[in-house]
Amino acid sequence: MSARNIGTSDLKVQPLVFGGNVFGWTADERTSFSILDAFVDHGLNFIDTADVYSAWIEGHTGGESETIIGKWFKESGKRDKIVLATKVGMLSTRAGLSAANIAAAVGDSLRRLKTDYIDVYFSHLDDDKTPLDETLNAYQKLIKAGKVRVIGASNYTGARLEEALKVAKESGLPAYQILQPEYNLYDREGYETDLEPVATANKVAVVTYFSLASGFLSGKYRSKEDLQGKARGSRVEKYLDARGLKILDALDEVAKRNDTTPATVALAWAIARPSVTAPIASATSVEQLESLAHATRLTLSSDDIELLDDASAWQR
Repeated sequence: MSARNIGTSDLKVQPLVFGGNVFGWTADERTSFSILDAFVDHGLNFIDTADVYSAWIEGHTGGESETIIGKWFKESGKRDKIVLATKVGMLSTRAGLSAANIAAAVGDSLRRLKTDYIDVYFSHLDDDKTPLDETLNAYQKLIKAGKVRVIGASNYTGARLEEALKVAKESGLPAYQILQPEYNLYDREGYETDLEPVATANKVAVVTYFSLASGFLSGKYRSKEDLQGKARGSRVEKYLDARGLKILDALDEVAKRNDTTPATVALAWAIARPSVTAPIASATSVEQLESLAHATRLTLSSDDIELLDDASAWQR
């Protein structure tokens, strides 16, 4: 397992990111602490969260995940072992990427996270109502103040990412060093055709969300009956088509060859793609985390990758 750089920065991360959306949602505080401890014990170091996690739950207002991570930092003393990413722009009470909103939101996040700095601060959602230079100027102030080290973009199109990089270069402002797009064995086309060429040409790191397609690629959902009563059931149903089931068959075959699980294989496939720095994945137990962490130690053969690529091909 070798560390990878975030863009052209000096930040180095291991090739798996833990997705903190589960903290305070499907993993309670004590379970979250156990998972975080185990994550570090595996030699992993990159955690991703957002101010909006988990505002979609009744009674939540956002910031629940950041709060749990902050409590863990205080209790464990492991802040220096973590490359921490959080995001701004999607929480309804802190929506958009205006300078004023970013300045207020970062203060909220730092308080919840109980830290003085954020390693990677993502624009969670493109904001076409705010000039790009205003947003980048706001980030420049945070970087100069030592509150943020590197900035990233999530949910941007290739054209808007390219435009933001151009504005940064021409204005002498901080450039996005890392991209967070949706990408997995099923959802390939958008990233591979639109975003991957821009990221590769500009040496932008890539960390992928929904890397297991909301759990579908773990193989535990193979029929609509399997989705009944599941928290992510509504997100998974769209994958239950002929192509999705073909992908599961391929994952089963490769998992059998390597004596591992479909989830491990799906993550190892993403890790093996040259443009991907690290996939993001979540676990709600230490046992689940073991399977995810194994992906960083699994080297798929060219035959394994070819089988998976063929099964998931979107070009017809």
